Amino acid sequence: MEFGVFILAQQRGYHQTSQQVIKNAVEQTVAAEAAGFDTAWYAEHHFNNYSLCPSPLMMVAHCAGLTKRIRLGTAVCVLPLYHPARLLGEIGFADTVSNGRLDLGIGSGYQQFEFDRFGVDLKDSHSLFAEFYEVLHAGMQERIFSYAGKHLNIPPTAIAVRTTQKPMPPIWVTSGHPETLGRAIRDNHNLFVTALLNGTDAIKALRERLEGIAAKEGRAIDNTRFGFLRCAYASDNESEVTSYLDNARFQRRLSESLKFRRAQSDDGYLIKEEAGPNDMSLETMRKNLPVGSVNQVIDRMLEEISILKPSHIAVQTQLGDFDQRTMLKQIELWGSKIIPAIRKELRSGRNEGKVAGEAVSA
Repeated sequence: MEFGVFILAQQRGYHQTSQQVIKNAVEQTVAAEAAGFDTAWYAEHHFNNYSLCPSPLMMVAHCAGLTKRIRLGTAVCVLPLYHPARLLGEIGFADTVSNGRLDLGIGSGYQQFEFDRFGVDLKDSHSLFAEFYEVLHAGMQERIFSYAGKHLNIPPTAIAVRTTQKPMPPIWVTSGHPETLGRAIRDNHNLFVTALLNGTDAIKALRERLEGIAAKEGRAIDNTRFGFLRCAYASDNESEVTSYLDNARFQRRLSESLKFRRAQSDDGYLIKEEAGPNDMSLETMRKNLPVGSVNQVIDRMLEEISILKPSHIAVQTQLGDFDQRTMLKQIELWGSKIIPAIRKELRSGRNEGKVAGEAVSA
């Protein structure tokens, strides 16, 4: 089982400067490596405070110089917002300067607000993604490639800086479209999935959905590597847990506002935090998510892993305006206690019926 930190780089208000948000993201990456995490993931969003990372590949390149071991991932590059030839060059560059530590997450995007400002029709996002997908494969595997499609036309082209990893970095695909996920499974790529802020029932439904998609490809989902994005926080301090949950709800409120075209802003930048039809109370979120004491989080994570059976857990570490010093301590706590305990239980195969306290002290 691999573990990563998912760094959204949010700004909840003007009391946070953009410089501080990015600085915090970099500090969390360095802390995650020191704590033993396998990967640091960076989101991509534009033009508002939902996420301040406009280029996850730039984050990878920067953090590559500050780290030595941890893998650095894009979660995800929104393909329709790029020119594919430039993206290929930047992928090669990021993989080169990180000495082959790039994990390339790709997706089609969902925020109308972003697409409008890049001059791209959101209705074309999935067909654009499909063509980008083919271009990326050709550009990373062939010395000279060309492509002719409905949206993309590229004459014979050579990418100067090739990826260090051959034939390409690990590809992670996220999508709401079963055919896109099916294609990734068929091509032996990895998936990135989430149950949002929902509980075990949603995780069971997610597992069933993945099994069905894989079955249509003549595969078993257990033969596909996939990561699970999850909000999780361990503390005996109730105010810390409440703050984390409140910031997780803030993240979800903005995401839904942008996705469902409900986003409102007084100044054209800061998105108003407004409850939507899927809004949850903090009490419901507490029941749904792995939050609470260290032992409670370990127990709940083991339960969720037993249901979904992912290969990778990506823990959300930078949400809203959650206190940075507290989050750095949380990252260290996961590395020193939670991750080792979970891995030990998974290796032993005896996690069912075993209390978390024994796992921590063993």
